[in-house]
Amino acid sequence: MKRTLNKVLVIGLGLIGGSFAKALKARHLVDEVIGYDLHPAECELGLQLGVIDKQATSLLDAVAEADLVMLAVPVKAMESLLETIAPALRSDTLLTDAGSTKMNIIEAAQRVFSVVPGNFVPGHPIAGAEKSGVSAANADLFERHKVILTPLPDTSSLAVTLISELWQSLGAEVLQMEPQRHDEVLAATSHLPHLLAFSLVDTLAHEEENKDIFRYAAGGFRDFTRIAASDPVMWHDICQANRDALLDQIDQFTTGLSRLRQAIDTEDGQTLLGIFTRARIAREYFSTLLTGTAYELPSPNSPSIAPVKGEDNPGE
Repeated sequence: MKRTLNKVLVIGLGLIGGSFAKALKARHLVDEVIGYDLHPAECELGLQLGVIDKQATSLLDAVAEADLVMLAVPVKAMESLLETIAPALRSDTLLTDAGSTKMNIIEAAQRVFSVVPGNFVPGHPIAGAEKSGVSAANADLFERHKVILTPLPDTSSLAVTLISELWQSLGAEVLQMEPQRHDEVLAATSHLPHLLAFSLVDTLAHEEENKDIFRYAAGGFRDFTRIAASDPVMWHDICQANRDALLDQIDQFTTGLSRLRQAIDTEDGQTLLGIFTRARIAREYFSTLLTGTAYELPSPNSPSIAPVKGEDNPGE
């Protein structure tokens, strides 16, 4: 890194904040990692586990002495936290976050500071697990995972470079995206799948006769519903923070599901085969994206994914 970070303050020692702190320590990237959490027991455990070097007894004092402040709290708590730390934040202190929604955090920063500080680089590590708390901290959590930064036009280029290099030092691949686009993409690829898993498990759990579904569930069911074990409070906050983008995705999914239901109801095998075939080809392509081998998505008009004859609205 081009600038030495002597002291880093991590506010919120959950899985992400704890893993960020532990990764910094494990790689000796900073002189001191300070932790702060609303639950002091988490900081005490973090000290015992070697996740942090020091527990902040005064949040404002810790902010004032930090070269970098990482906000790793639930997205709905960001605005009140920014209001709290604003008086102690130095003009040269780097500020970033790990929230999975971005527009609401940027808008919160605008309300608190009037103008979003140039040293604030909003970010989102695409990594996680169903476990939570500082005891789940993993120094290698971000290895070979993506981190999306969503700087604004007035964000300091030096701040973006420093935050990028820091994440890269933790083994992450850093990408940049416009904040609104980030929220749209994450609504489709992360938020909607979580909601579907929550909804499916909740629906089935209400039916007494469905106990056998859980008892004899195959691997596919377990794999899909695994994410329903995620933190309910966090996902409650995400639904509120990314409301509009999520509603758009739910509407699109509902339309597709209705088309599938109609095909089953009318025994329209051609439509069913078209949906399943296109989905399989798309899934194979997306798999190559994840491994870095994809270079071009086949055209919807190409023979490999041409619509089955007789299907309505094949391009939707």
